[in-house]
Amino acid sequence: QVQLVESGGGLVQAGGSLRLSCTASGRAFGNYVMAWFRQAPGKEREFVAAIRRSGGSTYYADSVKGRFAISRDNAKNGVYLQMNSLKPEDTAVYVCAAGQTYGSSRPSSYNYWGQGTQVTVSS
Repeated sequence: QVQLVESGGGLVQAGGSLRLSCTASGRAFGNYVMAWFRQAPGKEREFVAAIRRSGGSTYYADSVKGRFAISRDNAKNGVYLQMNSLKPEDTAVYVCAAGQTYGSSRPSSYNYWGQGTQVTVSS
């Protein structure tokens, strides 16, 4: 079992930045591919970014590429999402997830989920 807890969400104006954190407890954090998803009201859960176990490779949804950066610190059991140049359409609950398959953007590929943190971007 892996327990995931997100933090760092909030209200920000368009063009601003936020840094989300996700801290894991339980089984070896370094064994898992980590990802961020988001879900806006009335919409399906959407892939945002993922990072390999070692942190050596990342990939992003086209909608956030060049604006968001995912990173991890295995010594601290943490994964982070730096979000810059935020847009109102980035408003959503952001959720971190742990899985075994790098390269998948499907929620079904991830086994453990946090509760999420709300990000609201005002225009």
